[in-house]
Amino acid sequence: MARRETGTGGAGVKGARRPEVRLPPLEPWPEGELEPDGDYDGLEFRERDLTGQDGMGARFMDCALTGCAVDETALGRARVLDSVLTGLRGVGTRLAEATLRDVELVDARLGGTQLHGAVLERVVIRGGKIDYLNLREARLKDVVFESCVLVEPDFAGARLERVEFLDCALKGADFGGATLKDVDLRGAAPLEITRGLDRLSGAVISTGQLLDLAPVLAASMGIRVL
Repeated sequence: MARRETGTGGAGVKGARRPEVRLPPLEPWPEGELEPDGDYDGLEFRERDLTGQDGMGARFMDCALTGCAVDETALGRARVLDSVLTGLRGVGTRLAEATLRDVELVDARLGGTQLHGAVLERVVIRGGKIDYLNLREARLKDVVFESCVLVEPDFAGARLERVEFLDCALKGADFGGATLKDVDLRGAAPLEITRGLDRLSGAVISTGQLLDLAPVLAASMGIRVL
């Protein structure tokens, strides 16, 4: 089970509550394939090739997935609870409308991951690189992006509450139509936002970041700087 902690916050922004996942003794997952609506409890998936498998609607509880390939793995509407995902790699992993609660995602190398409409609560994404992460219309609460690289993440229409970016590269982010509350962007370097600057009223940034964003802010407001 996960012990919930309160983040440090600061500067009038509430910090995210982090998960602290303590896994029980795990049994190795037997040979086979994921099943739609499967129930996986207390299992270790180590160095498994899950490419193209169908785990739609499955439930993973107190599980560890380590070094697994998840190219085009179908996990839409899956529930991942009190679990640690380490070293996942793959392109086009499908997690639309999934639920991740009390989860640690560590050192992932992913591209085009589909998490639109998903719910992330008490999730830490630490290390690794994720390209073209699709979080459109998702709900993120108590989520920390730490020491990772996000290339063109899509938060359009998403709701973010108590979300922190710590020592994290945020390149080409889209916040169009998003709703932000207690979102701490001060640890994002670089902080590159291509869309949705007008949606940042619930975020906190540093003075240096404000100066870096000034040309884009001016352009979005129709201000010419000569």
